[in-house]
Order: sequence, then C-alpha cells, then structure tokens
Amino acid sequence: MRSSLLLPAVLAATLLATSCGGGGGSGDGDKNTAPAASGPAAATGSLTVWADDARAKPLQEIAAAFTRDKGVKVKVVQKGLGEIRDDFVSQAPTGQGPDVVVGPHDWLGKLVHNGVLAPLEPGDRAAAFSPVALEAMRYEGRTYGLPYAVDSIALLRNTELAPQAPASFEELLATGRRLVDEGKAKLPVAVPVDPKSGSPYHLYPLQTSFDCRVFGTEPDGAYDPAKLELDSPGCLRFASWLRGLGKDGVISTSLTADIATDAFLKGRTPFLLAGPWDAATFKAAHVPFAVDPVPGADTAPARPFVGVQGFFVGAKSANPILAQDFVLNYLSTAQAQRALYDTGGRVPATTAVLDQVKNDPVVAGFARAAQTGVPTPNLPAMDSVWADWGLTQLAIVQGRGDPAELTTAMAGRIRAKIAAG
Repeated sequence: MRSSLLLPAVLAATLLATSCGGGGGSGDGDKNTAPAASGPAAATGSLTVWADDARAKPLQEIAAAFTRDKGVKVKVVQKGLGEIRDDFVSQAPTGQGPDVVVGPHDWLGKLVHNGVLAPLEPGDRAAAFSPVALEAMRYEGRTYGLPYAVDSIALLRNTELAPQAPASFEELLATGRRLVDEGKAKLPVAVPVDPKSGSPYHLYPLQTSFDCRVFGTEPDGAYDPAKLELDSPGCLRFASWLRGLGKDGVISTSLTADIATDAFLKGRTPFLLAGPWDAATFKAAHVPFAVDPVPGADTAPARPFVGVQGFFVGAKSANPILAQDFVLNYLSTAQAQRALYDTGGRVPATTAVLDQVKNDPVVAGFARAAQTGVPTPNLPAMDSVWADWGLTQLAIVQGRGDPAELTTAMAGRIRAKIAAG
C-alpha cells in the first residue's frame, strides 16, 4: 500500500462532530454516527489497536473521537503487516494481544481456528457494504470482520495503444501482437510472474474462465476444503492453454512484477494485469490508461480473487464491549471509511463512499473488476495450496513436463497436505 497521508483537518473535525451524535452506523449521512456518551466517565478501561503504517494515521484520528466521546484511551500500535497475524495468534491467548487488529480477510480461517477472534454482529450496518466485502468477512456461517476496502486484479489498458477494451483474451492477444509487429510495443501483454513462486493470484481470473476453481462450495456458497478442484477438466484445459502461452513467450518467468510494471509505465506494452497498488505511479507519470475487468480466455466468466481489508476484534480482549463499540459504531461510519480511503486509495467497501468517488475512473474501474470476482478463500487449507500451485504453474510455463500430469500431481500433493492438517 501507499504511505499514509494526513487526514484533512476539516474531515477530522467532521468525524469528531459526527461521533458525538446518536445512532448506529449504517453508512448514510444521518444514521452513521456513534452513540452519545455521558462524558469521560461513561466507560472505563482502554483499547489497543494493531495496524500497519498505512492505516495507523487515520485510525489515530478515529480513536481520538472515541476517546473524546467515551473517555477511553485507544492506543494505536504500528506493526508490519506481515507480523500482525502471527503475533496476534501467539500473544492473544496470553492476554498480551490487541483488542482490535486490521488486516486482510484471508487471515480469518487461521485466526478463528486458533480461537483469537470474536464474531461481530453488524446488524443494519451490513446494508452499507458491498456484497462481496461482507461475504469475505464470513467464516463457518458467522461474520468476524468489518470491511473497509476491496482489491482485485484488473486489466490496465494503455488507451493510446489500445483505445477499445478487448472483449476476450484472444482479442487482447491479437491486438498486442499486432502492436508488437508494427513496432509500437515490445510485449503483447504483461502478466507478472514471480520466478520463485509463480503467479496464481494474477492468473486466477483467466483460470476461472476455463471453469477452474480452487475449491468447490457448500450449499450456502462457502468454500469447502474437501472439494479441491485444481485437477478438474477445466483446470487441465487451462494448464494446456498456459503451456501454450509459455511456449510462445507471452507469459515468461523472467517477467517479474517490477519489469511488467515498468513495461506498462514506459508504453512498451498495451496491457497489464495488475491490482490498484501501482495506479498512483501511472497517474503521476501521466500514462494514459483505463481499468477494465479481465476478459475471459474461455467460455466461463473471468472471476479474479477479491481481497478485503477490515477490522477484527480479539476474543481475548479485556474490554470486548468497548472493542465492539469502537469497530461497529466508529469504524463503520461513512466519515471513518472515507478517511481510510483517502489514506490508502483502495476501492471502498461501503457503497456510500464508493458513490462519493465514482467519478475517479481508476477507482470505478477497479470497483467493476472486483464486482466480477470472488473472495480469496479464507480457509486454513489455503496455506497448503499456494506453494504447490505456484511452483506447478512455473513448471508448466517453462515446459518442464506434461501440463496435465503436472497438474494432477500437484492436486494430489495438496490434498495430502490438507488431510494432514
């Protein structure tokens, strides 16, 4: 994520004024304020919030409003995002963990199974959030997080090189190859590939267009870890298609994220599969680009993974009522959600804030892409999936074996790991 920006003074003032009003947070202008307090003696105790550097600043402003209303001190502790989940799991059972943490929804499975998360009851506040954001925050039939932002892969298109959005990935490749033949581009499309771990995340929308999913689902739509589908007929067809792109050099293990981003930045490719994190760089460099949903490569819809950022309450919190109050009645407000958007620029999870920024074509484009996607599985079983999945994709791209055999062997290894726990 990009570094934090100071919360504008007028927004901070609005946040404080709004928080002193009455009612719960449902996302509209009249009903999203925090409940009134009787003064500093209205509550006792304190709260600790763990957040990374990108979220710490706006959270401090929101915490100040909570302290002013409730007389409760809120300490925002800045930690590296990569440290928060595991430190939370290890410290919460001892009573040394935080009351509230911020992070991605795919932490849920591990956190719930370790008994460190308390469920949330958003009530009528749920109507303020996009369906995919709420779905991502559910695990085993219960809601555990309050969302604030969504991310997904989309197609970034240089509008000077490619004025029209391609209707299919085949059309995209035809346009890109023509531009290369004409000397107007160096690469038909830039698909970032990590040379050590592959690119399952970036390739997933193309994979799903072959009707190839990671997991099947239960009747209620939740992912079922017992239904690994990575060796389904659609996945075998995708593996063969991926080998073709590797053989043609369209997808290459030498095209890292940095190289792919640089190619798009310098106009050397008309298309880039990317998330919103690089959009500010392209804007600053005045790259003429549009953001479109990823087009499908086969007959099924292309459905990218959607990552949802949000807030979670610790099951071992010494002040669970205060922690729930802070999350549900202060972090859910339109003002708080807007402050978080202004800092990070991620697509808002609340429809009210998304409506406020809908005239930004980049935000609107990534929002459309996310609406076509599915939440990244938040199952603990995903820890057994990523490594084998990515390494197998690398082997397929590089031609180190038959694609179907490599895929089938991968699925067998992953099932064994899931079964072993």
